[in-house]
Amino acid sequence: MKESSLEETFRDRRILITGGTGSIGNGLVRKLLEYNPKVIRVFSNDENALFDLEQELKKCDDLRFLVGDVRDKERLKRATEDIEIVFHAAALKHVPSCEYNPFEAIKTNVIGTQNLLEVAIDENVEKVITISTDKAVSPVNVMGATKLLAERLTIAANYYKGFKRTVFSCVRFGNVLGSRGSVVQLFEKQIQNGGPVTLTDPDMIRFVMSMDRAIELVLKAAERAKGEEIFIFKMPALHIKNLADIMIQKLAPKYGYDPRDIEVKIIGKRRGEKLYEELMTEDEAMNAYETEDMLVVLPQTPIISTQRRYLKRTTLKTYTAKDTNKLTEKEIEELLASILK
Repeated sequence: MKESSLEETFRDRRILITGGTGSIGNGLVRKLLEYNPKVIRVFSNDENALFDLEQELKKCDDLRFLVGDVRDKERLKRATEDIEIVFHAAALKHVPSCEYNPFEAIKTNVIGTQNLLEVAIDENVEKVITISTDKAVSPVNVMGATKLLAERLTIAANYYKGFKRTVFSCVRFGNVLGSRGSVVQLFEKQIQNGGPVTLTDPDMIRFVMSMDRAIELVLKAAERAKGEEIFIFKMPALHIKNLADIMIQKLAPKYGYDPRDIEVKIIGKRRGEKLYEELMTEDEAMNAYETEDMLVVLPQTPIISTQRRYLKRTTLKTYTAKDTNKLTEKEIEELLASILK
């Protein structure tokens, strides 16, 4: 990622981040400050988290902290006045929570996204980047289904907007290790308490990326987006059991335990969980393009000007965690070292 190029993209720009106090939103705020934007509006319904972030970054004059919810269209409209770039990170993201609270998931992930898209069109925003997840691919749970709809709404907004200038694109993440509520945090807490470390299924495989890598994808997407793209980094996968075993070996002594005394307990798949995730379906692969570090999925009938920017069609037939390269023990250790600081 060329820092000079990103500097040009974000310098003196007016930026809104919804869900700005979540793991991704928080990371975006901190990284974007390096590029000297004119203003970053941090939009969140978590008043305490906004307060904490403001206290931590109070010397930054180019930050505004706005209490609000994407379900409230009028509040979004006020927050988006004169904004040029929007990063849409607000979402309900936990699979079990969405399974048992589906109406709430729809209100935030679907209706909240539609509210933002309509406001962005009305306010003549330049770019909107919606943050999505591998769980939106062939979804089997409420969270994935709502994020799929959020993706579809975002891409369709390129047609719905009429002659307005706004371009709408998405990024699609794997599991961001170290983010709030991630499996790394769960395992560390369980090890700290002496176990057991709970696994839903020993055969479970997940795409993984670091927080820095996730932020890099979002910023690259904003830099490159011309509308309609779903940007996906090429990323490895790992067996969750391997992650648990390595974390036990590394962390148990830190908390005064013998790794052999930390039990790994199989508790069965949670409601709505897959054994392995996908980042791209077979149908999407038919209209996906490839760069050195990412895949770019376009609709079946893309805007010609967008399609011309991507010349190399991917040779992949699909992109699943089961079939991609798995991290070695050493690579997992290196990834954890960057997270467990």
